Amino acid sequence: MNYKMMGRFIAQTMFIEAIFMIPAGIISLFCGDISAAYSFLAAIAATVLIAGLLWLLCRRAPRAMGAKDGLVCVAVSWIVLSLFGCLPFYLSREIPNFVDAFFETVSGFTTTGASVVANVEALSKGILYWRSFSHWLGGMGVLVFLLALSSGDERGSGFTLHLLRAESPGPNVDKLVPKIRKTAVILYSIYIALTLLNILFLLVGNMPLFDAVCTAFGTAGTGGFGVKADSLAGYSPYLQNVTTVFMLLFGINFSCYYLILLRQLRSVWKDEELRLYLAIVLISIVAIAVNIHSLYETWTETLRHAAFQVGSIITTTGFTTTDFDQWPHFSKTILLGLMMIGACAGSTGGGFKVARVLLLFKSLRRNIRRVIRPNRVQAVRSNGKIVDERVLDNTNAYLAAYIILTVISIVLISLDNFSFTTNLSAVFACFNNIGPGLEAVGPTCHFGNFSPFSKIILSIDMLAGRLEIFPILVLLSRSAWRRK
Repeated sequence: MNYKMMGRFIAQTMFIEAIFMIPAGIISLFCGDISAAYSFLAAIAATVLIAGLLWLLCRRAPRAMGAKDGLVCVAVSWIVLSLFGCLPFYLSREIPNFVDAFFETVSGFTTTGASVVANVEALSKGILYWRSFSHWLGGMGVLVFLLALSSGDERGSGFTLHLLRAESPGPNVDKLVPKIRKTAVILYSIYIALTLLNILFLLVGNMPLFDAVCTAFGTAGTGGFGVKADSLAGYSPYLQNVTTVFMLLFGINFSCYYLILLRQLRSVWKDEELRLYLAIVLISIVAIAVNIHSLYETWTETLRHAAFQVGSIITTTGFTTTDFDQWPHFSKTILLGLMMIGACAGSTGGGFKVARVLLLFKSLRRNIRRVIRPNRVQAVRSNGKIVDERVLDNTNAYLAAYIILTVISIVLISLDNFSFTTNLSAVFACFNNIGPGLEAVGPTCHFGNFSPFSKIILSIDMLAGRLEIFPILVLLSRSAWRRK
């Protein structure tokens, strides 16, 4: 393990976190929320102090870093970011319990949107801004942001590819261009441009500037923290429709946008994951709309709510416009299925990922054909290219880990004695980084009633889901910490 290189990167991420706390502190000061302003000042000071000491100890670290080091570095970085990021909530006493503050922060950075706050509108504006901005920062990944800011020197940059792969979602993450730094710059440029475009469309619909910025942060990061207790239910149909479109856009693999910039539109349309993603969305909207039509006055309203919730759940954003916990069981079952599927690989969305679902079906079809014709060589292809067997093995291992961790989590939080539906949907909502579940954790409820133990388990689920499980599993492995 290259501990010094890890320490250096963790220190750099902490410096970035401290810098991004400054606007929230300024908003608190401008709004006259002195307690919140002081809490941000104290949090920034503590973060910079610890980061400075860590940097001094690790500034001359050797640059070599392996895949194992990258996985552990990413996992530790996200835990450290959450621990220091929760300080403003805790120190301001707006979330007075530290475990609750940690849960809220993990939910923010992992773009989950599960909240322990019963009355969101009672929070100060600076805290609300930081809460929503954590979605935006966690959506693309703080280490990807760090790579975008790093120097152009590519010597020994193998460790940067390990960091990019560990933090970016999907079964097979690779560079868009030969240089890692340029890949990170491209990703964040697209991310920022779409976010600004989202804010513009929301402002056109007369949404207040503060609401528009926070809503766009939640949409871009596919997070779901809102500034209103009813999420987006109180806004106009236009604003809800705009949010639906942008949620679905942020659920698409960002490499598709890069191909669009290169004018390779045919390659984008031929992308099998994108086509399956759009097919799942359209079929789900139609099925749910037909099922819930009797609950609403017009087909227009029905389609709006169906499209919004499908877009919100499959992209794991978690915004709501209606209490879907009151929908028929058929519609709720579809939403549970969408929770597991999630968005596209390489997007800001969570879940199992459409790319993995596609690979699993193709792998299953190959195995059936092998039974029929055992002597024939069968290869799995995606977008016309043969999929490496290691990617298929990784996908199968991910599915096994996904199921095992889900079952263990459900068993552990069942100690709180909530219903099975509540426990199942709570774990799905956290593991797949969605936010709202069903029954006691439905769209009109919150996670505050769970015990501290269950909140810690669900926080681990959120981190595991956002980081694609393996960084957390490697972090918990004793062999990962042994020196060579």
